[in-house]
Amino acid sequence: MIRLGILNVTGYAGAELARILHAHPQVKVIAATGRSGAGKALGQVFPHLAQWDITVAQEIADEVDVVFSALPHGASAQALVPFLESGVLVIDLSADFRLRDPQEYAQWYGGEHPAPHYLGQGVYGLPEIYRERLKGAHLVANPGCYPTGALLALAPALKEGLITPDIIVDAKSGVSGAGRTVDLRYHFSEVNESVSAYGLGGHRHLPEMVQEISALLVEGGRPRVTFVPHLVPMTRGILTTCYAPLRPGGLPSGEAGRRAVRDLYEQFYQGEPFVRICSEPPSTKHVQGSNMCLVYPTVDASGERLIVVSAIDNLVKGAAGQAVQNMNILLGLPETMGLEIPPLFP
Repeated sequence: MIRLGILNVTGYAGAELARILHAHPQVKVIAATGRSGAGKALGQVFPHLAQWDITVAQEIADEVDVVFSALPHGASAQALVPFLESGVLVIDLSADFRLRDPQEYAQWYGGEHPAPHYLGQGVYGLPEIYRERLKGAHLVANPGCYPTGALLALAPALKEGLITPDIIVDAKSGVSGAGRTVDLRYHFSEVNESVSAYGLGGHRHLPEMVQEISALLVEGGRPRVTFVPHLVPMTRGILTTCYAPLRPGGLPSGEAGRRAVRDLYEQFYQGEPFVRICSEPPSTKHVQGSNMCLVYPTVDASGERLIVVSAIDNLVKGAAGQAVQNMNILLGLPETMGLEIPPLFP
């Protein structure tokens, strides 16, 4: 049995990790930390996790084979250095190892990176793009929730050179994406029956998107990406709509062009266990509680612009589920193990 530890099990992503891992037949969580729940049984903190016989601790004292970190940025890298130095496999759900440039990290996250020598050693944990690199990795940078939805929507078109790199990403997220923070903006009476845009001056997930879109561009260069996130009155889910100009002559006109785009996406994601191409635009209800990403690609009425809609659960494919998917790859286990959970509906 593979021994696991979770740093910050008392956050939403950490709790979701514990929920998913309980059904995994090859692993066992033997230690979990959480400042707000230290000294309590996990079931006292989260009654839905009472089946875990774990006391939340200040730090992981037991020997583990894999550690997940759901700590905030900055604190995560600092806490993970001892595990990396001792050879433990690390999967970081924070932003600490996603960006490769320490100066860019400092610009967007407000301080120097706690362990800059590890930047570049981690593998960006989007299995549909980096599966081969993940095999044998010792440090995985789990992608952000917004970049996951956007990159899975755009990757086939970028790899094929179908679009010009002037991209708009419009994304709408449930409130759980903000974590368990106490903030007036996320109170029920503030969020309910309201939709609001935020981060227009620059969201922290933007440089991550730009970095990974740049890597997917067939001709290289730096793309122009406009990213506008929105907060919507629901608990889970991200619906992302991406827009980009089509390269002239890249597709036939009319319905034939739409069929060609769909064929391209179906071929690109053929055999992928957690990405499905839809015949109609998806909704967040269709993925709730699951590790699925639903993708709907089409061409607008003018025939000049690609539109792609994706839907994920921000706490599963956007965080904990993708982390478990990455763990399975690292350990040479079936990629879907412990993740074959159908969505909750309605």
